Amino acid sequence: MKNIFTFWILLLSVITLKAQNTEDYITEHATIAQTLMHEHKIPASLILAVAIHESASGNSRIAQYLNNHFGVKGPNNNSEIRSSYRDYLSAEESYNHFVEIMETRSPFNNLFGKYDQYDYKGWARGIQRSGYAHSRSWASQVIALVKKHELYQYDERPEGYEEPVYKSAYKKKSSKSRLTKTYTVKPGDNLSVIAKKKGVTVKSLMIKNGLKKANLKPGQKIKL
Repeated sequence: MKNIFTFWILLLSVITLKAQNTEDYITEHATIAQTLMHEHKIPASLILAVAIHESASGNSRIAQYLNNHFGVKGPNNNSEIRSSYRDYLSAEESYNHFVEIMETRSPFNNLFGKYDQYDYKGWARGIQRSGYAHSRSWASQVIALVKKHELYQYDERPEGYEEPVYKSAYKKKSSKSRLTKTYTVKPGDNLSVIAKKKGVTVKSLMIKNGLKKANLKPGQKIKL
């Protein structure tokens, strides 16, 4: 019993040691990411963040067994695991194929004309919109990884570079616009006068305010 317990402790230790942390993963793959950035004008930070996200910093099964760091599906010849993801001879080949997908497949190839090699946020959102992942939070997660690990340092941004600002597709209404508009009744006011001033109808004012009679008192607040 003691020998079995010792065996499992040793096995867990080996597994723990084998697991690669994110900082080590970045150090190991930053050079290839920067090389691809220079050659193809895609942010190195974006390439690294996608790889970290899709491969769990190189610890996923498809990264370990298939050298697949970008979650690309396809046939494989691996006999150790059954998977719908394609295999590569090396991690570098996986990195190169990711960039090839961006350059040769529509609509990804349209992104090159929209975003520069320093705009990792634009690239992440553009890749998501182009159908790379089903998760609606995919781009946000990739962007968060860039920020957390300061991957933008590998983008060689020129001094004074300012990140583009994009309008949100779902703008939240301001608290001011959500407030119910009211009008304070002044001496001499009646519903007809107020309706004409505010461009509404007497009937709508009566309905909104639950009025059965048109009588108003100075100082009374009514909803518009």
